[in-house]
Amino acid sequence: MGMRWIAVMCIATAAALGQQTGSLIVSAEAKDHQSPALQRDDISTEVDHKPARVVSWTPLTGDQAALQLYILIDDADSTQLGVQFGDLKNFINSQPATTQIGIAYLRFGTAQIAQAPTADHARAANALRIPFGETGIDASPYVAISDLISKWPAAEGRREVLAIMSGIDPYYQSPDMFDPYLQQAVQAAQKAGILLSSIYYSGEGHFGHSFYRMTWGQNYLSMLDEDSGGEYYWQGVSNPVSLQPFLSEFSTWLTHQYRLTIEANSAGKPELKPVRVMTSRRGVSLLAPAQVYLGGPETRGTRSELRR
Repeated sequence: MGMRWIAVMCIATAAALGQQTGSLIVSAEAKDHQSPALQRDDISTEVDHKPARVVSWTPLTGDQAALQLYILIDDADSTQLGVQFGDLKNFINSQPATTQIGIAYLRFGTAQIAQAPTADHARAANALRIPFGETGIDASPYVAISDLISKWPAAEGRREVLAIMSGIDPYYQSPDMFDPYLQQAVQAAQKAGILLSSIYYSGEGHFGHSFYRMTWGQNYLSMLDEDSGGEYYWQGVSNPVSLQPFLSEFSTWLTHQYRLTIEANSAGKPELKPVRVMTSRRGVSLLAPAQVYLGGPETRGTRSELRR
């Protein structure tokens, strides 16, 4: 009887384990920023350190180029950011018709939507305003990022964020990489399939010129972007003279992205698993989220939550 029970349990366990699919956005980079077109046969993947099957590899161009992009500004940023608005407006207005732009501000741990994603780029540019530049208004920017993700409805195309902030988290004072609010924001982005990129810009008050705080803020931004599959732009611990070079590079980066769908062993329920994406093409590196959400991205929020 005991052996029969063990056999039944083994069969049940095997049945519970199966194949789950997950998708993620992968960005390709080359030395000359002119990444060659990559084919499905050029790609291999591992999930949880085991080979996974590439189901599809789709270049996000042409009729697959749809993108919703939020420009996210921390209201604790220095008011000097206002001198960069010319570059920001030029960036917004230069985006293709397939890109919808949204504007949001981080304040008191929430995302304040100034403009929901819209194809009217002039309207999005007009929603920009100078940050308040008040110390303490930022609370934890990572709690606010999680709030934005929770309010953002699922979309057919890509969803990405370009945040402009210092990355300093007043809620977490320990000098390590275990900020729980940061980790929650990363996991929320990974589950929703949202890429987070950022440009470092200092805040007001003491934290805005504390080398110790600025260093950890940059570490947090780098981790946020790297683990979600995005890019991090910075110029030491000083504010960039112009955002234009970063925005130009970011625009090019958006044109070299692919949607990867993979199939891997899973416990049969939605879960995040470590993922690695590789290419056999020389001279090309791939950037992907550190984890893939097997079982499909979560649908978050409703359109009524977004201000139009």
